[in-house]
Amino acid sequence: MKKLIIVFTLFPFLLAAQNEDSVFIRKIANEILVNGKAFENLHYLTKKIGGRLAGSPQMPKAEKWSAATMQQSGADTVYMQECMVPHWVRGGTDKAEIVSVDNKKQKRTLDVLALGNSLGSGKTGVTADVLAVSDFDELEKRKEEVKGKIVFYNYPFNPTYIVPGKAYGESGIYRYTGASRAAKYGAVGIVIRSLTEATNNNPHTGAMRYNDSFPKIPAAALGLMDADYLWQTCKDHKSVKLSLYTSGYFLPDTIGHNVIGELKGSDASKDFITIGGHLDSWDVNEGAHDDGTGIVQTMEVLRVLKTLGYKSKKTIRFVLFANEENGTRGGQKYAEEAKAKNENHVFALESDEGGFTPRGFSFSINDEKLKKVKAWKNLLEPYGATEFAHGDGGTDIGPLNKNLNTPVTSFLPDNQRYFDLHHSRGDVFEAVNKRELLLGAINIAALIYLVDKYGL
Repeated sequence: MKKLIIVFTLFPFLLAAQNEDSVFIRKIANEILVNGKAFENLHYLTKKIGGRLAGSPQMPKAEKWSAATMQQSGADTVYMQECMVPHWVRGGTDKAEIVSVDNKKQKRTLDVLALGNSLGSGKTGVTADVLAVSDFDELEKRKEEVKGKIVFYNYPFNPTYIVPGKAYGESGIYRYTGASRAAKYGAVGIVIRSLTEATNNNPHTGAMRYNDSFPKIPAAALGLMDADYLWQTCKDHKSVKLSLYTSGYFLPDTIGHNVIGELKGSDASKDFITIGGHLDSWDVNEGAHDDGTGIVQTMEVLRVLKTLGYKSKKTIRFVLFANEENGTRGGQKYAEEAKAKNENHVFALESDEGGFTPRGFSFSINDEKLKKVKAWKNLLEPYGATEFAHGDGGTDIGPLNKNLNTPVTSFLPDNQRYFDLHHSRGDVFEAVNKRELLLGAINIAALIYLVDKYGL
């Protein structure tokens, strides 16, 4: 009976708080939908600056522009956090060509992109017979056939997964370690099926890593139509010879920066909330969905909270991370400095899954905290966020979770189309819908507001 009395006594206050929160979140939504700057900021980032691979000339341009934009958005302070980043250069146009089938000359050009961090084939390229395998198990069974060959990994996305990211996670190992696993047995190069289920022939790049114990052979990704053609040709004939030309190389590590804006909190405990995305992108596109949308959503949350006069309890940091794509140096540096300064990071949120229609958030938190978050579901549902579940928090904020035990979350837009564009030429401004982009910013701002007000 006593518990019932407490509940009934508190109910009016809880209802009033919910109403107050609903009203403020509606203000956030109205401001963003009417006056939002995210779409025009994305246009500048993609069209005026373009691809922003770590170490490229576009990297400092993007840093300078984003710092100025956060200042204009109302940040109390903006600063650069220096970190050393890798400087990989594609070096030219990547090419692949079938030159013979069953020792009869043939010429068919295949659309390829060298994998990020891969080393070039040399000016003469590599020409060799293709050994087509479906997976690593087949590679092991046929390891005696590998020496002197170009290995072709034709591992597809699993179409039965409702969440394409799960298929990407399974396929990614072939991009990341496939070269060294083939070089171990004497391969002279590899090509992989691009990590996508897109219906076009755009190849998709992305980071790979060499094992220093084996030769560092050239590695590239094929567009899916060409991957299907090469696979079938290899199945139908005894010998398929391929020429592969790539030009990738490394320059010495260079200085990059996490660009950080802050809204100072009133909480004497000096707690921090982090929200961010990564400023770098691959060199073959404009980096619109990956991760231009996360960048401009982060800056839009800053702008809307400042515009509405919101006084946060915690200090909210808006972090545009360096070098997520081929090194993750920015996220590592941010967590290292936070730990060295003994900062108390109570929550971190990352937007790095595109700017599509909002679906919800995945949280790396315990059951008790997730239950608290789910109590806010009715406040976000009107704006599209209905999924609140355990999951990954994101690459750049992962070190905060690992090193400081910070609760982390990842914004989840609908990702059915994300891997059609991800790391390919198709990731351009025109692929982003303004309405979807702004709705994502609304949900992110609302969650940051609720965590700041009520904690976790």
